[in-house]
Amino acid sequence: MEQESKSKPFNGAYKNQKVLVTGHTGFKGSWLSQWLLSLGAKVYGYALAPNTTPSLFEQLKLEDHIEQQIDDIRNLDALKSYIKLVKPEVIFHLAAQSLVRYSYKEPLETVQVNTLGTANLLEAVRQLNIPAAIVAITTDKCYENREWIYGYREEDPLGGFDPYSSSKGAAELIISSWRNSFFPPEIIDRHGVRLSSARAGNVVGGGDWSDDRIVPDCIRALSKHQSIQVRNPNATRPWQHVLEPLGGYLTLGERLLVGDSKISSQYCGAYNFGPLISNNRSVREVVNSVVENWGEGDWIDKSDQNAPHEASLLHLTIDKAYHHLNWLPKWDFSRTFIETVNWYKNSFEHQSTVFDFTMDQVKNYQRPNH
Repeated sequence: MEQESKSKPFNGAYKNQKVLVTGHTGFKGSWLSQWLLSLGAKVYGYALAPNTTPSLFEQLKLEDHIEQQIDDIRNLDALKSYIKLVKPEVIFHLAAQSLVRYSYKEPLETVQVNTLGTANLLEAVRQLNIPAAIVAITTDKCYENREWIYGYREEDPLGGFDPYSSSKGAAELIISSWRNSFFPPEIIDRHGVRLSSARAGNVVGGGDWSDDRIVPDCIRALSKHQSIQVRNPNATRPWQHVLEPLGGYLTLGERLLVGDSKISSQYCGAYNFGPLISNNRSVREVVNSVVENWGEGDWIDKSDQNAPHEASLLHLTIDKAYHHLNWLPKWDFSRTFIETVNWYKNSFEHQSTVFDFTMDQVKNYQRPNH
């Protein structure tokens, strides 16, 4: 029986588990919800309605396969009522305002969603005495970015130049505070909550239709036979396919679900899930790769010295995830953008096969050594 379990993705940890995904209608939340369904989980969602047209959530028809409540993470009463109803065994907290440039337009909304929303989730769990494994998702931008060549480690100072980054740094402080104050790992047997946070790099992949993100901007222009307008071609980012960090979140959640509290307590903390260092590439290289894989197109430099500040150099060190979780990214820069552009091309050419194509990528990714 143990041999059979070991051959299953994530050791079969999610089969028949009640899993709550906040932000399930978003890009990453939709991929995660679909992956969890394929693992046999009973998936529940809490989020605002999809805010893009099209949206991956609607393309995958996830509404037909999960229980959900459409509501605001800032609404503590509604969130608390839903958690009380679901009684989740696992929670992946992805609900967020996730755009840097939007955070300059709506700084208060950004701070409220990313900090108060995180506090609301943890406080609802505390007040309801729900024993659950919680993976709270933040970002690589939660670190105090010194624009240096070294990767950031989980112990490095938190910070943030822009409202988005600072709100995510604050969210990490909230997570740490609730863990220390209410969910200490050394007494899990008393409260039952195993709480970790996860920090990922610049995530790309099929189904991201957001504004002000380089890959969706490229796809929109290419599909209309227009030149891509690139605002920051020399900025360097740690690019990774969406399945990479999601695989890390699922691996971390699996470890938190271990019944022995002495074992699961070892994983209560912060983890970076960044890409291979060779995936740290400039926006220029990303656009060229997208155009090459699309098969045609061009781009123009629309750099604006008066544009809001965005980090120009940033990447993560993933030693902790490797040594604690035996987690490593699988797809290099080339594979990342081949898979991403192929997804979009398929969605334009064969709308009816979006679900099958998405699941094929999930299955290919989770195969050993693939």
